[in-house]
Amino acid sequence: MPPGREGFQNWNPGKNAVAILFAAHAPLRAQSRVMQTIFESRPLEQVEAGALVVPVFEGRKETRFGAGDLCEAGEIAGKPLELTLVHGAPGVAAKRVLFAGAGKLDKFDPAELRKLAGAAVRHLKSKSVKTIALALDPDQAKPENVSAAVEGAILGDYEPDRYKTGNDKKTVDVFALVAAGGRGLEEAVTRGRILAEAQNLTRDLVNEPANLLTPSKIAEAAQQMASEYRLQCEVLDAAQMEKLGMGALLGVSQGSAEPPAFIVIRYQPAQAGAPGVHLGLVGKGVTFDTGGISIKPADGMEKMKYDMAGGASMIGALRAIAQLKPAIPVTAFIPCVENMPGSRAQRPGDIVTAMSGKTIEVINTDAEGRLILADALSYARRQGCTHLVDAATLTGAIVVALGHLNVGLFANEDAMRDRVLGAARAEGERMWAMPLEDDYKEYLKSAFADLANVGGRWGGAVTAAMFLKEFAEDTPWVHLDIAGTAWLDEAKPYLAKGPSGVAVRTLVRLAMDWK
Repeated sequence: MPPGREGFQNWNPGKNAVAILFAAHAPLRAQSRVMQTIFESRPLEQVEAGALVVPVFEGRKETRFGAGDLCEAGEIAGKPLELTLVHGAPGVAAKRVLFAGAGKLDKFDPAELRKLAGAAVRHLKSKSVKTIALALDPDQAKPENVSAAVEGAILGDYEPDRYKTGNDKKTVDVFALVAAGGRGLEEAVTRGRILAEAQNLTRDLVNEPANLLTPSKIAEAAQQMASEYRLQCEVLDAAQMEKLGMGALLGVSQGSAEPPAFIVIRYQPAQAGAPGVHLGLVGKGVTFDTGGISIKPADGMEKMKYDMAGGASMIGALRAIAQLKPAIPVTAFIPCVENMPGSRAQRPGDIVTAMSGKTIEVINTDAEGRLILADALSYARRQGCTHLVDAATLTGAIVVALGHLNVGLFANEDAMRDRVLGAARAEGERMWAMPLEDDYKEYLKSAFADLANVGGRWGGAVTAAMFLKEFAEDTPWVHLDIAGTAWLDEAKPYLAKGPSGVAVRTLVRLAMDWK
């Protein structure tokens, strides 16, 4: 660290310290920012940081480092993400102490700690603090907490400002977790870093403008990632898709001058765990969605660059899976297209034949995601996947139903539903199980084809899922509609405005916990 930087200049980790360098992942353009992440066992009073973050719980008076009077005055109450910064606090070497509200102790879990770490980093970074230490009580220095805190800090440090010029960008150089008596937490620090980097890769991809991230370019990014982490990656072109009979996918892509790309990324464990299990992860990769001939309103259309967020989540998940090495094989299938209203574009009323052989009447060309996923699900089944999860920014209807708080989850099997919900709960990602009764298929009836691609105004998220269910067939399958959660219109205290990286953690946990 250059001379004169505040805190940690003389940091000398002991033998049980963990130091990790986090480099912001940049698939298309180099970035030089590096944040060092450290875990150390030492007294908090000795930490020479720019700021020491001290979690404070509701109903528990904090007396350390001059907090007593502030608690008495009600300035520090411990409410979730309430932040109080004190300069020159007594009894501590750190230049500042940030008292961070952690809520009620009995509700404090890794998900809350992840948010707290992210909020602290974002708050202190805005004040040009370069070195941050987060205090953990000895009973909180557990692997799951250490992992979540490291992850939250790296996620909180992320900014979607890749294309802003100037040298006024604020960064954090060092983030440390400090606890007395913590031991054997190297793996937890590494896991937190891996998960955060995977999510930030997803966020980088989603944040790219569509003129720079075409289907071909996202395929290049996937190949780059796969090469770096020794995964198998192949990209099917339009001729190969035509030979396979992917008429639903090709119908969407035909209006664009940009050719489609179908990305397949494979992870194979050294020794297989659960016999006969092959997890397929299918992600929607519409790099820009105008709606096609059924064109969208202009207001907000610029955000349709994020219509490939499901596909980006699969690329991020495979990056983490390659490093964490679950015992089951995992393959990602990412069909990538642009949906454009060109002279060759698909028209309402067209009928296409999917890879499965089913015919589809295209009522609305803006219901394109389900068309490309239909062929991707069929291809995943043909490749031997025994269990499927797809993620897609599929419907506005799910946003009406669940807002921007929960992912809509649909499943054709209770056991598979419960697996994914359990993984989501463990990782603090909110998902809500939605209905998928067979009666909903009535909405998709067509007089001219096997089914229509939309089912009318009512139950739009459900009928979209029911459409996909036709192509998952009897394979245990979960559909995640992430339309309301893949993008933040306003910044959270712990996350920047823009792409959220949703579902990456859940998908990785699903693979890692498979027995």
